[in-house]
Amino acid sequence: MPASQPRSRARDRNNVLNRAEFLSLNQPLKGNQENRSSGRKQSGQAGGAGTQSSNPKERRQSQQLPEEDCMQLNPSFKGIAFNSLLAIDICISKRLGVCANTASSWGGARSMINLLGITGHGIPWIAGTLICLVKSSTLAGQEVLMNLLLALLLDITIVAGLQKLAKRKGPYDITPGLLDYLTMDTYAFPAGHASRVAMLSKFFLNHLVLAIPLRILLVLWALCVGFSRVMIGRHHITDVLSGFVFGYLQFRLVELIWMSSNTCQMLISIW
Repeated sequence: MPASQPRSRARDRNNVLNRAEFLSLNQPLKGNQENRSSGRKQSGQAGGAGTQSSNPKERRQSQQLPEEDCMQLNPSFKGIAFNSLLAIDICISKRLGVCANTASSWGGARSMINLLGITGHGIPWIAGTLICLVKSSTLAGQEVLMNLLLALLLDITIVAGLQKLAKRKGPYDITPGLLDYLTMDTYAFPAGHASRVAMLSKFFLNHLVLAIPLRILLVLWALCVGFSRVMIGRHHITDVLSGFVFGYLQFRLVELIWMSSNTCQMLISIW
């Protein structure tokens, strides 16, 4: 009897564990396995579809981003050279701006440098040309003065248009004066004073009979006016140099469209 009791107890235990509510403790149900396997397949397919759907986007990004990165991180040799020259130009121009404000090293000479710059401004030259044109009584003099007036008007128009296109600011934050606003000389590139004095000096050297000392003084005046704009902090060195180049090109343009004496007399009569 004692031996039969443990056997009956073991059988009862096996029967209890074979019930449906206890089967999950011994082994997983077939339905659960199928559901899990189907869920894994569906998730795998969804993940595969997601990766396939995301692949074109990633490919597009991989096609676009490296190009942008190459432009930023691996610039061309021309870009590096241009940025280096631009940085050198800004650095030297700021060091040469010794009259940029009253606290600068040459701040006491700022008024004198500004007065030198006025000698190359467009408004005084246009006003002086008109006064001389009214008082002139010779045909040759009127012809030269009319073409000089044309050259001054072309200079103001061309420089103002180029400055509006470039919109480059000077090395120092200096507000333009009243005369600068009248001639629309509000930006740095190219320097309007430099182009004007270069054009005027070349015009006078070609159409006026001047002694050698006066020719030398005329060239020195043009150089001083041009680089005085760097000293007061209105322009960079490249702005002044480009202004000299544009001034020479403007002189060549005026020579190509030179108005004859008859044309000048007709315009004077209309005026």
